[in-house]
Amino acid sequence: MKKLTALLLALVMCVGLVACGSTSSSSSTPSSSSTAQVEEDVIDPVNGWDVYDDLIDQIRTCTDTAERAELMHQAEDILMDTGALMPLYFYTDIYLQKDYLTNVYWTPFGYKYFMFAELNNTAADADNTTLRMYLASEPAKLDPALNSTVDGAILAINSFAGLFTYNADQEQVPDLVSDYTVSEDGMTYTFTLLDDLKWSNGDPLDANDFVYSWNRAADPLTASDYGYMFAPIKGYAEVTEMDEEGNRVNPDATLAVTASEDGKTLTVELENPCAYFLDLCAFPTFFPVHQASVEAADPDGTNPGAWALEPGENFVCNGAYVLTGWNHNSSMTYEKNPNYHRADEVKIEKQELMLSSDESATFAAYNAGDLDFADGVPTAEIANMEGNPEYHVIGTLGTYYVSFNVNSSMFDGMTPAEAATLRKALALFVDRDYIVTNIGQADQVPAGSFIPAGCLDGNGNEFKNKDYFDPSAEAFEDNVAKGIEMMESIGYVFDENGMLSSETPLSFTYLVNTPGSNVDVAVAMQADYAAVGIDMQISEMEWNVFLNDRKEGNFDVARNGWLMDFNDAFNMLEMWTSGSGNNDCQFGKPPVEE
Repeated sequence: MKKLTALLLALVMCVGLVACGSTSSSSSTPSSSSTAQVEEDVIDPVNGWDVYDDLIDQIRTCTDTAERAELMHQAEDILMDTGALMPLYFYTDIYLQKDYLTNVYWTPFGYKYFMFAELNNTAADADNTTLRMYLASEPAKLDPALNSTVDGAILAINSFAGLFTYNADQEQVPDLVSDYTVSEDGMTYTFTLLDDLKWSNGDPLDANDFVYSWNRAADPLTASDYGYMFAPIKGYAEVTEMDEEGNRVNPDATLAVTASEDGKTLTVELENPCAYFLDLCAFPTFFPVHQASVEAADPDGTNPGAWALEPGENFVCNGAYVLTGWNHNSSMTYEKNPNYHRADEVKIEKQELMLSSDESATFAAYNAGDLDFADGVPTAEIANMEGNPEYHVIGTLGTYYVSFNVNSSMFDGMTPAEAATLRKALALFVDRDYIVTNIGQADQVPAGSFIPAGCLDGNGNEFKNKDYFDPSAEAFEDNVAKGIEMMESIGYVFDENGMLSSETPLSFTYLVNTPGSNVDVAVAMQADYAAVGIDMQISEMEWNVFLNDRKEGNFDVARNGWLMDFNDAFNMLEMWTSGSGNNDCQFGKPPVEE
């Protein structure tokens, strides 16, 4: 496979992409010669994406850490060469937290942990048994196997528990595990579970629950966006093989995950050593779910997440809090789970969540004392919060970016190379410095690459080693000129004032979710494009509708963002394989003929 992939790459990639030690400039826009090169060598992102899929398989099985890092750089080169990913800035996270709320902690992956929080409000009418907070609007999924959003992951972390977790020092530590061993070859993990583990309804929880849950999440018929994360486990290829009718070829195949007869021990066999496997064990998709509840709510297997759509007897979990109330699009209530294995450390009896897409309303609720925690601040208020001890800016590992749908009709009639040239030109017209300075206002860094600064390469080094274009304010004017030049090279006509001619108009729709700051970014982009005569319409959508349309490819161009699930560049590369549920750009997915 390694030799085959190397040959394919040599055929379709330009010389600068063959090795991670590329001599291309770290902060330059494409030259005329590089544009010509792209026109000859770009991979077809729809019908030629098997090259990328093969490369990801090669990275997954590579045991030489230096070679693996080099292959990951090649993978990012391929992604950026399509132009379908348009990075805007590297994320930071902002939130408001009352000074009497303590013991809330977070990780660079955007997750916040509230299960051990304490309230010490000295006001006479204070209720220190109830935490009132805002995370986001209506959550899309509560089933940890089906969720793919950060807010949904936070809810999962606070209501489910897995083999591993993170502590307040951002260290990975055992959770439901009393002991574990790794074989000398790194291929077999054996986990010994804690004694007397229980589900929230009192049923015993043991290793068999992990066997069921992991096989369920990996099953293509469950349609987990993160199902591909089980690929390191032996048996995954057989479990996920599908026929042309959409049925499993081997319906009896299972992952190499087994429980001991007494249910105390879970054994996992891998296809190859996986340096980040324990990170996966702390990830929500790897949390166990209660089989009887799942199957009672979905007897025919057509609605896998049905058990987690409402509070009630079917909503059985094993974490600190259990869902007891849900007023859709308004509020949620979680109450302490007495069967949680660390229940004696949980001080707050109830969590009340405000659900809203209106940042101004949540900000007002926080200032009125109706919220103890609010995740986000309206753009117009950020400058006023500087110096306020309740205002927090934290570092995260992630990228705010724009996705192009490679099947969009805006690329009709173009070759794959011409479409890539257009997308890369469009990236050069956006003033990233304006966005981070006037909209973000929270130490975000303009991005010239998809993989964020601070991400590791699995070899102990920072992965990022170059920019694919210069995102700085100083380069913006030159970027615009280069973008015009690139569009002219594929037939667009601009006048002497640098405005797109009516002879070759360009119009597209940008899909964005509320609340406000995302729309603010869209408006800024719209102005940048209008400055060169390009028409960008903005379509605002409620969060759940937006997520579904983006996932299904019902868009031309869409807002996107990714906070890493673990600190390894592979996390942001494997999501773009043809079969990934997180492949919003539709790489390797030919459009469905009507």
